[in-house]
Order: sequence, then structure tokens, then C-alpha cells
Amino acid sequence: MYVVTAQQMRELDEWVIKKIGVPSISLMENAGKALAEEVIKLCREKRNADKDSSTVRSLLQENEELKRKVFEKWRGDRGTLSTEVSLSAAERAKEHWYILVGKGNNGGDGLVCARHLQEAGVKVTVVYAVPPSELQQDAALERDAANGFGIRAITYNENEPVSFQDGTGIVDALLGTGSTGAPRKAYAALIKEANESGLPIVSADIPSGLNADTGELFDPHIRAEVTVCFALLKRGLTQYPGAEAAGRIVIRSIGIPLQLAGEKGVSVRVLTEEVLEDRLGVDLALRRSGEGHKGTYGHVLLAAGTLAMSGAGLMSARAALRAGCGLATWALPYELMPHVIGKVPELMLADAVRGSGGAWTEESAETIIQLAKGKDVLAIGPGLGRFDGDTKWLRRICEECDLPIVLDADALNMAAAEGEDFFLNISRTAPIVLTPHPGEMGRLLGIATKEVQRDRITHASRYAQETGVILVLKGSRTVVAAPSGEVYINMTGHPGMGTGGAGDVLTGMIAGLLAQGWDAEQAAALGVYLHGLAGERAAYGRYHPGGITAGDIIEGL
Repeated sequence: MYVVTAQQMRELDEWVIKKIGVPSISLMENAGKALAEEVIKLCREKRNADKDSSTVRSLLQENEELKRKVFEKWRGDRGTLSTEVSLSAAERAKEHWYILVGKGNNGGDGLVCARHLQEAGVKVTVVYAVPPSELQQDAALERDAANGFGIRAITYNENEPVSFQDGTGIVDALLGTGSTGAPRKAYAALIKEANESGLPIVSADIPSGLNADTGELFDPHIRAEVTVCFALLKRGLTQYPGAEAAGRIVIRSIGIPLQLAGEKGVSVRVLTEEVLEDRLGVDLALRRSGEGHKGTYGHVLLAAGTLAMSGAGLMSARAALRAGCGLATWALPYELMPHVIGKVPELMLADAVRGSGGAWTEESAETIIQLAKGKDVLAIGPGLGRFDGDTKWLRRICEECDLPIVLDADALNMAAAEGEDFFLNISRTAPIVLTPHPGEMGRLLGIATKEVQRDRITHASRYAQETGVILVLKGSRTVVAAPSGEVYINMTGHPGMGTGGAGDVLTGMIAGLLAQGWDAEQAAALGVYLHGLAGERAAYGRYHPGGITAGDIIEGL
């Protein structure tokens, strides 16, 4: 599933219109009809929910199948296409939807929606944010068609706020992907009044007031219950806080060939099973040979942990084994060993440094380099701590150990001490995978965490291309970026995964997959995807998902 910027979407629109010959008005008609279908579908869902609300609590306690369905509902419709749903005459008589219309193409989509809703028997009122005479081109044609249908319309007047008291829902067709900055004047006023109405809001393409490329939210912005995204998913809908303002996202085809995105160089995709299998060549069945043995599936070496932070290394090592590697060795300070012996019987321990009070030293680099011989992948960082000469320590290991390397936590902070030059100046052929959280990413880039979060996709992609690393920018909707410019946005996961150690688990999983022979891009993408699924499974198994621990995620594998 491709993900596009506003500019890429405009270019694809123009190509379809000018090169293929599809009339622009046809695309608008398709978009508006899809929008109306999703409004009707929401009406049905809400009326069914009203009927069932009195018994939901008891049924959840008694019916495990219903519990599963509720959980799946929380996960949302990940790009599924909706079909037309009709309302009964009695249901139609109870519906009154206000269609908020701006002067651009987004407003034209809303006017088409208004026609189809009225045709379906739903009462409709169009609210123009600007005088209807200001609409141009296709939007003006749709304005005239709406007038021809006799659709009730009013123009917003700041002296007479719109009363939505008799309404049952609102369609937001005010501002589309071409808008920039905070909504102003009538647009801002209508957005505020729509949000305050308490009515369900369905947004056309993106919620008004959301940056289509970054997910940044302006003040004010629409808080939608459903966003009907046309043709291709917009970047801003995949990243928070925009994703939350968008509500449930439904992608609807409007006549733009999906394969055209790839042909025109769109390189960002949602990480789905189809992308993993067809684009990345991953066998999701994770099949194994009948004659395989522990040596077949690789050996992970993990340099991690201190006396004060022993759990991080332990969880990362466990996760590597759960991810399927044949063998795992944890290199750690000698003073830590007595505290972890036997905690994971399948795990081998190696003395990496002595006499340091349970911390690491620059001299231990030689030990790690020697231990790495005969191994398949090296992971560095979880619970490692900082120490004198640590950046030199890391540089030496990266230069002299030509295994695939996964760097996390304090290993990233060591590299950040030199900025991007750290990776640009290292001579090696094997890949490096970085797994920073936003704060660590900010230190690598030398910018504030808030700035990283403002445009996660761009920052991750640019860093990967400039340094040649595989970059896994963790957080809600984790971003995996490759040096080639390919970017994958993960949609699996659960808010309960925001817990200490979850990142250490991911590090171990990616290392475990690398050890089995997946290349760095495959291992990073698959590891992130499975990590999210394991978190979802862990949440499902708990009465309160806030009680998830990193260990639960490992068991979810």
C-alpha cells in the first residue's frame, strides 16, 4: 500500500487526467460517491450500536468471540475498501447530515456526497464556508448540480453561527491536501463549531487543519470519527498526532491506477503482509528445513547490560531466541554474571570486562571483536551505559567487526557524540541497523525531539540515505527507512507497548532475524511488524492493556 505526499498526489492526478484522459470531474464524482457510501455505512453502524449498547457489557463478559471483534474494531480498517450500504426508509428519515464545503476540490467532493446522500433519502444541508460564487472549475460545476437537485444550502455568517442541533452528522469537506497553515476566518469558525457539536464527523480525504505530509495538527482542526482517504493514503494520516484526529481511516478507489504510484517513484509504503511478501520477499510462514539444526539459524552476539541495567540485555537476548536464531551469546561485565546465570537457560554468557564494578570500559572492545568471530550478527546497546572512551570503543568494534550490527540505546548516544560523521567515516561492508526512539534520533540529528516528531518520515528517510544505515525510528507508527530511499510505515502495535524494555525486545528480534539470513532491510521490516503483532497479542491477553510489560511482548511471539 503506497503512501504519498500532497505533491505526489497532485502529480498522479494530473497524469491520470492529462495522459490517460480520465476527466477530472469523473474523479470528483467517484470521490464524492465513495464519501457518501461511507457516511451511510457509519449511520448503519451507529444505529446498530445504539440497539446493542444496553447489553454490551454483559456480552463482553460472556462472549469471547464478541470480545475479539471489539478488539479487532479497535485496530481499525487497515486499508480495506468499503462497499455501498443502504438505509431503510425509517432509518433515512432519522438522518440529517450537514456538509461543510470549502471553495476547492475538497468542497466539490462534499457537494457530490450531498447529492448522493439526498438521493439515498437522507436529509442534507450544505454549509458553504465562502460565497458559492467563489467556487471554480469542477467545484463550481458540482455547486450548480447541487442547486439543480434542490439541496438546501446556506453560506456561513460569522454573526449567525450554524446550529447543528437537529443534525445527526457532519461531513468535513472544507480543506484538502492543498491547504497550508492554520485554518482561518470562516473555515476556523466552522471547524470549532463542528467539533463542539458532538456529532460524528466524516472527513473527505484528510481532516481539515491537518498537514497532509507530516501529520502535524494546526489550531483549529477537525476531530473526525472517520476519514475517507481517496485513492492513496496520505503521509499525514499515518503519523501521530494526525492519525488520532483522523479516526478510522478508510481508503477508497476513485479511478487512479494504484500501480501508477510505483511507476512514478513513490517509495513510501505501509508495512503489510503483501509488502513483506511481494516487495521484500519475506516468507511469512517462516518455514524451516526438516534437516535444520541450531547452526542453521545463526548465532547472535549481544553486547549489553550493566550491573545497574541488567534487564535490558536479558530481554534483548530472550527476544533474539524467540525470533528464531539458533544460538545467542550475551557478552556482559563479569560482576553482572552471578545475577543473571540461569535466568534464561538457553542463553550463553561471555565475560567481556572485569574489575570495572559492573560497567564497560574502552579496553573491552578487543574482547567483543574476538567474541564476534564465528558469530553471524552483533547487537550493541541495551542497558550498556556510558563510559570513558565509549565512542572510540564503538568505532573500533564497527570498523573491525564486519558482521551485520544492530545499534540501540546508549550505542546510539555514543554515535551521536560525533553526529552523522560517525557512520560516514566508518569503513565496512556489512550493514548497520539503528533502532532509535525519537529522543535518540534527535541526538543523532542534532535537533529537538519535537522537531523529529514533526516529520518522522522525512527525517528517517533522509538520514538513512545520507549515512547508508537501515534506520528504524521507533514509536507509534514506526518508520523503517533504507539507504535506497525505500520507506515502510508499520501499522501494527498497541498503545500498551509504551513500556520500558519494549525497544530492547525489538533490538533482539531484529538481531535474531539477521542471524537467520534475512538481509538488513528484511530483518528490520519483519522485526518491526512482528513486534507490533506480538504487542497486540499481549494486549488482548490482558484485562487492562496498560499492564503490558516487555516480557509479555516476548511471550506474544
